[in-house]
Amino acid sequence: MAIPLLKKLYTAEASVQGGRDGHGRSSDGVLDLDIRPPAELGGTSVGTNPEQLFALGYGACFQSAMGVVGRRMGVDTSASTITARVTLGTIEGGAFSLAVELEVALPGVDHDQAEKVVKAAHEVCPYSNATRGNIEVAL
Repeated sequence: MAIPLLKKLYTAEASVQGGRDGHGRSSDGVLDLDIRPPAELGGTSVGTNPEQLFALGYGACFQSAMGVVGRRMGVDTSASTITARVTLGTIEGGAFSLAVELEVALPGVDHDQAEKVVKAAHEVCPYSNATRGNIEVAL
């Protein structure tokens, strides 16, 4: 069952033509790029692909969520780095799905405190909430 939004804060809009071998543009024109399959899927790797865009979005959102919970917990997360890996694969029935790995570096924060920040961020990050129970996400 979907969890309804209580308050809409922002809506992003983008248009795509040609799918995984096409072109995409955000409504404000900031993103205007070719979308191409990666070499591993028979493409030329000239352009970006949906998995890269998802990795960037999830990584950025998760790092911001860490900033929010870090401030609440009195932990400075400003030097953090997130490396997001998004894997495309197959699931039962011949369908496709994703798996995500978020590698978090929190310099200057002890391991136990870093784990608490990461766990709390995973609870508030919109990407984490959108994917929870739908795909494998490893922290």
